[in-house]
Amino acid sequence: MTSRRRGVLGIALGLAAGLSFGIGGVFVKPLLEAGWSPGAAVLARISIAALLLAVPGLIALRGDLRPLWRAKWTVLLYGLVAVAGVQFFFYASLERIPVSMTLLIEYLAPIALVLFAWLRTRRTPQRVVLAGSVLALAGLVLVIGPGGGGLDPLGLAFAALAMIGVCVYYAIGETAADQLPPVALIAAGFVVGAVALAVAGLTGLLPMQATTADVAFLGAQAPWFVPLIAVGLVSTAFAYTAGIASIGMLGSRLASFLGLSEVVFAAIAGWILLGEALGPLQILGGVLILGGIVCVKLERPEARGVPAVELGAEPVPVTASLPVVEGRRAAPPAADGRASDPAPHPHRAA
Repeated sequence: MTSRRRGVLGIALGLAAGLSFGIGGVFVKPLLEAGWSPGAAVLARISIAALLLAVPGLIALRGDLRPLWRAKWTVLLYGLVAVAGVQFFFYASLERIPVSMTLLIEYLAPIALVLFAWLRTRRTPQRVVLAGSVLALAGLVLVIGPGGGGLDPLGLAFAALAMIGVCVYYAIGETAADQLPPVALIAAGFVVGAVALAVAGLTGLLPMQATTADVAFLGAQAPWFVPLIAVGLVSTAFAYTAGIASIGMLGSRLASFLGLSEVVFAAIAGWILLGEALGPLQILGGVLILGGIVCVKLERPEARGVPAVELGAEPVPVTASLPVVEGRRAAPPAADGRASDPAPHPHRAA
């Protein structure tokens, strides 16, 4: 596949992942309104996604589980931090600060990756990248809203930890294929994340309530498992798979900015499917986020003067990632999950 075609495919997959994550709120909101706790909904969707990807993951490994053991620290990091950690800290933050502020902090991950590369390489990012970061941040504020109410320091810290988990998701995705087939990493990470969230529920750290009553879903009554299967298949299994494939093709920086499309898609889905009208400022925010993505795409890697590897339409600097884990750069999701319901990306698995 040519570099240009690879880049175009990576962008398409990144937008598909953003759309799939973004509409997760439409699937999860009926469950929350029926009495499900966010923690129970997230645990169920991750467990369903793990079951759906178990067979493809085994096929990708050709039935040989030894690569999973060799990459055990990467799998644990992905499952505990990029899947379970994002979800846990996201909901812990929601208990203390407004939803909009939690989302705003979590979605600062792309800008945090830019700052991390700046600190690590001590090279000032190109002006087009800085301009894109400013545009994206302004767009996030307009789409999500600046939030209100008290800003509890512990709530802010939890939101920041969720944001770090999203950064890990993108950084691992950039080099996932070095150790494992991406679908195997995602499936194993979901298993680890589901176990961690179940433990958090059993110990009372994450409230778990569920009901088997029918729910209102897309204008009709449906069994409770219908939206769960939809969110597990579309907004978790497919979204993570498409997202990690996009990261591998484009690199963590551009893919993370593409991930901001999730908030735009979530707002559009809420408008069309749930009747949550978009205001002029939200529309302007979506345009600004798009402008930020375009600016980052216009970055010229050769101007940085650092080695680069060919991962997409343009070379991606090998320095723009997180520390080494088992001989490779460490690194999503996830959560999941998340602007219409309080469930990330992921993310982003929420």
